[in-house]
Amino acid sequence: MNLYNLIIQNKEEIALDEVFLRESNLHQFRQLIKEHTYINELREYGLPVNTKVLLEGSSGCGKTMTAKAIAHALGKNIITLNLSNIVSSRIGETSQNIKMIFDKASRERSVLFLDELDQIGKSRGSDDKDVGEMRRLVNTLLQLIDYYPDNALLICATNHAEIIDTALLRRFQLKIRYELPSDEFLDRYYDHMLTQFPEDIRAVDRIYGISFAEAKDYALTMVKGNLIRKLEENTNGSC
Repeated sequence: MNLYNLIIQNKEEIALDEVFLRESNLHQFRQLIKEHTYINELREYGLPVNTKVLLEGSSGCGKTMTAKAIAHALGKNIITLNLSNIVSSRIGETSQNIKMIFDKASRERSVLFLDELDQIGKSRGSDDKDVGEMRRLVNTLLQLIDYYPDNALLICATNHAEIIDTALLRRFQLKIRYELPSDEFLDRYYDHMLTQFPEDIRAVDRIYGISFAEAKDYALTMVKGNLIRKLEENTNGSC
């Protein structure tokens, strides 16, 4: 397997203000970006810079977009790896693959984004099968995080922080929680997304209690349906 084929290549540039975030989360990310912008000045005072961030919580609420936006704000390349794609039946091979990715990110001083951390970061006592091998895999990950350079940035994401090994969780200086958006916040997202379309096709019966990703898929499907109906009416009317 060519490991670099597993890296998700995405050149999309996203500004942090384009990501719909709770104000408290947005404040923490702005602070993080400023810390890395003034990293040398902070070090002169012996102040540590946060380099390890865990994004936890509901799927589809902006964790991946946040990582892209932070990399863009810092002018850094982002290396994205979905850990569920590299877990091998041979745990030793998985460890080696992860080491190679960490080495690449360290050399390039990239933002390393590991998605679905829970796939390899499970508690070392949580699985009766191959417990010894899984413990070694978690230990490898702990070492890699400990030695990750201070002038790079590691961002991890999980939907299931509760099953991640506690020693691993302690490595993250920032743990930022994502929740399903409130009705009011989702309305703002609908407004922002739908305003790009003509008024006669953007009328959508809004649904709530869902993630941003689900709202986007739903709303765009409805808009496409409205447009198709309009086209069909125009076609039939001209016959």
